[in-house]
Amino acid sequence: MRVYLIREHVSRFHRKMIATFVPIFVYCYCMLNNGQNTLGGDYVKLSCIRFGHSYEDIISIENLLEAWKEFVRGKRKKRDVQEFQYRLMDNVLALHRELRDGTYHHGGYQHFKVSDPKPRDIHKASVRDRLVHHAIYCKINPFFECTFIADSYSCRIGKGTHNALNRFRAYAYKVSKNHTHTCWVLKCDIRKFFASIDHKILLTTLTAYIPDRKILALLAEIITSFESAYSMDGTIGQSVLYRRGLPLGNLTSQLLVNIYMNEFDQYIKHTLKVRHYIRYADDFVIFSRNKHELESTCRYIGMFLKNHLMLELHPGKVSIRALASGVDFLGRVHFPDHRVLRSSTKRRALRNCEGQEKDSLVIASYLGLMKHGNTHKMSNRLMGVIV
Repeated sequence: MRVYLIREHVSRFHRKMIATFVPIFVYCYCMLNNGQNTLGGDYVKLSCIRFGHSYEDIISIENLLEAWKEFVRGKRKKRDVQEFQYRLMDNVLALHRELRDGTYHHGGYQHFKVSDPKPRDIHKASVRDRLVHHAIYCKINPFFECTFIADSYSCRIGKGTHNALNRFRAYAYKVSKNHTHTCWVLKCDIRKFFASIDHKILLTTLTAYIPDRKILALLAEIITSFESAYSMDGTIGQSVLYRRGLPLGNLTSQLLVNIYMNEFDQYIKHTLKVRHYIRYADDFVIFSRNKHELESTCRYIGMFLKNHLMLELHPGKVSIRALASGVDFLGRVHFPDHRVLRSSTKRRALRNCEGQEKDSLVIASYLGLMKHGNTHKMSNRLMGVIV
């Protein structure tokens, strides 16, 4: 009787294990068949999930009006927004007809520069085109969010700079075993990131996820509406052989670069098997207790970016430093037990706040920035220069 009970217990245990792990094994087997996961060889990633919405869902009047609600927030006082809103339904219906009939063409861009603090080229589309961007974003962003890794923090709901900074601190504690071992950090930056996005590669990646040809054609219309004059060899103008670049001003650009770099994220996590990795747009860091391992990883990263994504690392912004000597990442310099603002940020804050009133928005902005770090002395210095 005891033997029977033991045998029955074991069989139930086996059935439970089979039901739990066989689907996982099948999934892993399919992934291995679909991708060649060798460090130096080809890397092929085939998506297992497909975008379910149709083209009609994106261009529907209901979705366009919902996208308008999102778009108009904080922009109601803008002249071009007011002009579009004055005849809102007429403009929305006309836009819907163009999208439905396939006669929609993306317009040009208004170019201007901002300094934050380094100068950046911003390209602003018309209200009509930006409404289309929001309509697409409303539908495809939730889908692609499911495909991104957890440690990608740029332009994602629930992520952002502050969460990336907290993750940096958590990984630093984990790798250094509460600062009892030396923690090395590989920090990399991609040269001319937005200007170097290859249109053909991006559209190929989108095709792997989106089966609807009309949606792909609309995305291609938006992607090819802008072209930068930058090439990987640094030449400008007529020598550019491939269509590249996404405008910094488009909402869709933020999502598209995450989709583009998701191939790189998957390579880092599943091929190089890097556990402690954080990426924010074109800046990323990798933690390890082995400096030579990071040097080897950096070489593989450079090859993958160049061969598969047509990107290259900025040679002046690649470094391997011990955390104890300070690592500059996302505007802060990180140490084992604290993080501080960059010296350039401190000087700019004191310069911009000098003579400002205590309740001004500039003061409030800098004080809010300083809450996310060890800046007690800097806050006192800032309060000393205001009126």
